[in-house]
Amino acid sequence: MLLDDLTDHLDAQLRVSELPDYANAVNGLQLANRSGRVTRIAAAVDATLPVVRKAVEQRADLLIVHHGLFWSGLQPWTGATFERMSLAVESGLAIYSAHLPLDAHPELGNNARLAAAMGLSPDGGFLNYKGLDVGLTCTTELPREELVARFTTALGGGRVHLCAGGPAVCRRVGISTGGSGSEVAAAAKAGVDTFVTGEGPHWSYTLAEELGINVLYGGHYATETFGVKALAADLQQRFGLSWVFVDHPTGL
Repeated sequence: MLLDDLTDHLDAQLRVSELPDYANAVNGLQLANRSGRVTRIAAAVDATLPVVRKAVEQRADLLIVHHGLFWSGLQPWTGATFERMSLAVESGLAIYSAHLPLDAHPELGNNARLAAAMGLSPDGGFLNYKGLDVGLTCTTELPREELVARFTTALGGGRVHLCAGGPAVCRRVGISTGGSGSEVAAAAKAGVDTFVTGEGPHWSYTLAEELGINVLYGGHYATETFGVKALAADLQQRFGLSWVFVDHPTGL
């Protein structure tokens, strides 16, 4: 498939030109390849040197990531940065990144896929960023322990850290993956009694206790594997492109 055609499809599907994001996200195609074609996709969370190496080993010619090449801001092309860029260029690996547009996508997004994996049905949004509801909300009636068990299963048995600051029966669940744990106050203000997220600062736990809400921390990396997998699987279904997930966990 032509890289330009695939990029046009992804840009439209994820609405990258319409949705706000942080300046360093630089959503969309971040690096082209010389062939201008895509035959195999690698999906990953981060566009780091170890991930690029693994994608090249898998003979991918397009790497789709959540955190792109420029996440750390402007930096000279020396050391690991040079190695990463030169390896991708020399190996014909194009790189496409989608951050908040993928978090918030109603079907393929990190939050939507995590909700589905937990057996929850989204019915609203919260955590508004420049007009975009980054997180989603779900109405349910589940014991807190059951929700923790479902989250653990969704993460493939990964560790869930619980702040049991809220009710024992969860009725209004807010989901926002990655580093959204710092938004405890916003979650409580939105009427959420249980906040499912990736990671948060130390004070998010103590604040959640004071505000009377539960927080379930599943890890930044672990909660942001859902979107890139779903997006790559969707491209396989639509266009017949094979794909592989490049797992490079941080444990955070």
